[in-house]
Amino acid sequence: MGGKITYFFLATVLVLVFGVVALEGVLLLLTGEPAAMGMGAVAFVLPCIGAWFLWHNTRFARDAHRLAHALEAEGGLPVDELKRTPGGRIDRDAADAVFARRQAETEDAPGDWRTWFRLAVAYHDARDTPRARKAMQRAIALHNGGAT
Repeated sequence: MGGKITYFFLATVLVLVFGVVALEGVLLLLTGEPAAMGMGAVAFVLPCIGAWFLWHNTRFARDAHRLAHALEAEGGLPVDELKRTPGGRIDRDAADAVFARRQAETEDAPGDWRTWFRLAVAYHDARDTPRARKAMQRAIALHNGGAT
């Protein structure tokens, strides 16, 4: 729950910053000076792009959370069986072994969102965030009835 509160707080602050930057952009546009108007246009467009990224990240997190709840209800969430270092980090060899097993499961059932979800968790445990995100996006698409 603490993560959700932090995310909501930071997203709210970010939206406020977007608003301030967009307002400054409008004020620069109203000056009539060509250089200021150029900076104002950029200052107005950047918050729009940032809001788009914020919306897509929020939607991704919400959908991944929804899948986790569905998998938990089925009793199919992956069990944390990984060895950890004394500092709490996941042991690389243990993560690689679990990853190989999850990858084989996904290759056996490529149309099952559950295997893609577990593969995404294995990628995350192996510290491969870009592939974890792509695997989770595939799980979300399969769960929603589409394919990527």
